[in-house]
Parts: sequence; structure tokens; C-alpha cells
Amino acid sequence: MSKYGRWLSLPMALLLAACATTTPYQLAGKGDFGYREQRIEPNRYHLSFTGSSVTPRQTVENYLLYRAAELTLSTGNDYFRMTNSSTSARPKSGGGLSIGLGGFGFGSHSGLGVGVGTSTDSGDKIEYTAQADIVVAKGKKPQDDTRAYDARAVRQNLEPLIQRPAAVGG
Repeated sequence: MSKYGRWLSLPMALLLAACATTTPYQLAGKGDFGYREQRIEPNRYHLSFTGSSVTPRQTVENYLLYRAAELTLSTGNDYFRMTNSSTSARPKSGGGLSIGLGGFGFGSHSGLGVGVGTSTDSGDKIEYTAQADIVVAKGKKPQDDTRAYDARAVRQNLEPLIQRPAAVGG
């Protein structure tokens, strides 16, 4: 392969690799994966986290809990209570489209190759979305309330599991 072909194949490989990674802990863009939140009342929020088809259910649920803890602390509160929560699974087709660019060179014998193909993977993949309504509050978490979580403890215990987005231009 010529030096130009290697140069052009690197971005394509990086693009394809990026499509097959676990969703990092991040704010979701329009239609993207990540967390979303909506304030319902002064101390009540609706939260959700959606992961790509390669993000495990447990990761999606952990990220939702972590976001609840972060939101609680950022609003000056100490604990949150989940008033309801659920996790849904949405099947996604396992097939896909791939595009490749072959090498080319300059001189008396030049060539350029472009390939387009579809995946033969017929296995279904699943995208998970965890959602919850939470109420945030100040003070010590009620010990007898199994739906109440100490936000500092949740953040501390889940922090080692949190995968942040890669830094851009680092």
C-alpha cells in the first residue's frame, strides 16, 4: 500500500472503531447517546441515560445513578429519592453498511479502490435506556427509606466505573 493509502485508511479505521465503543458518560446531543434531564418541580427531576448497542445494561443503569448523584450535589442537596425507575431495551438490527477506501499511488500506474459492503451479522443488538424520577433534598438520608440514596456515597462508589469522553485536541 502506498503512503497515501495508509494515510487515508487511518481516519476510516478510527471512524469505524468509534462506532463500536461503549457510550461514555456525557450529556446527550440531539438524538445521541448519553444522559438527559428535565426539571419537573423545584426539587424534582426526570433523568434518563441511553447507551449504544455495545453499552451493557449495568453501565446504563450505573450512569443514571451517577447522574442523579451529580445533579443532587450540584443543586446543593445531599441525597435523592427515586420515586420511580425503569430500564427499557430497544432491539437494533445487527447489519450495517461499511465503506472502505483502498490505496492509490502516483506515477505511470495509478489506481484507486473504493469498496462498499453490508454486514452479514444477523444477530440483534440492544440499546438500553434507564430512566427515573428523583426528588432531591438536604440533610441526612432517611435510613428506613430504601429508595433514598446518599449522593456523595453514590458518586464516590461509582466514580471508578465512569468512562468519560475522550479529550478532543489534547
